[in-house]
Amino acid sequence: MRNKLLNLCLFSLMAYGTYAAPAPPIPLWNGTAPGDKGNLGPEHDSTTARDHLTGGRRVTRIADVSVPSLTLFPAPPDKRTGAAVLVFPGGGYRILAWDLEGTEICEWLNSIGAACVLVKYRVPAREGLPPYAAPLQDAQRAAGMVRAHAKDWAIDPQRIGVLGFSAGAHLSAALSDNSATRSYPRVDAADDVSCRPDFAILVYPGLMVADGSDKLGPELQVTAATPPTFIVQTEDDPVRVENSLAYYVALKAAKVPVEMHLYAAGGHGYGLRASPLAVTTWPARATDWLRSLGVLAGAK
Repeated sequence: MRNKLLNLCLFSLMAYGTYAAPAPPIPLWNGTAPGDKGNLGPEHDSTTARDHLTGGRRVTRIADVSVPSLTLFPAPPDKRTGAAVLVFPGGGYRILAWDLEGTEICEWLNSIGAACVLVKYRVPAREGLPPYAAPLQDAQRAAGMVRAHAKDWAIDPQRIGVLGFSAGAHLSAALSDNSATRSYPRVDAADDVSCRPDFAILVYPGLMVADGSDKLGPELQVTAATPPTFIVQTEDDPVRVENSLAYYVALKAAKVPVEMHLYAAGGHGYGLRASPLAVTTWPARATDWLRSLGVLAGAK
């Protein structure tokens, strides 16, 4: 059974095949980002030979991001549905797992007909601010820019969602729960349109306060305006599975549509790289969910 599952996952990854070449990165801000001092060193890949492999492969860990940007990976014309997903890699708000939870995710999204917008948000946390503060500004700005450019980028402005991993999943939830008001001064017309995601996918999210309790962070105030949400986590995740359970309960209490998949094993930080574990099939479950919402309707 394990071999059959692994073969199925490998076939699925091969089926992603090639994807449309990404457009050049677009800076999120005109000049220095809000509140930044420009005192970080140059952006770089911080991975060393001592860092563990994931799925037998190296992970690119981007550090010291002070020029946040978005990169559009358009869906192939023969698969295009009009849906788009902003992707937020994880990394504990210290680094960004750029390939594992970024470019590889864009390949999968393109394979199911969705455009991918890979967001390079600011890390590490800015001094004196909550870790998510600067990234949330970047996320709000990116979502507004995508919706403002929807027509130019062949995107349906009512089918724009978010997908995040670990800290990126926290950022996706924070954006989902904090879209009514921007957390920075208006820049241009992109800040006049809604930055609310139409759906959210959270993969091994870290959502609770760091005091050992089972309370969600105060920035995660779920309301009826929070978008439909899909959650994935494993029982053996060192970022406790109670993170997903607490958010699920909050979503249910607010009557927000939610689907959650909890698996026995898989740990943390697996992305969608193939393994013999059942959790590696989560992209297929997420695809089913997106189809059930009508997000992937209209494929050519």
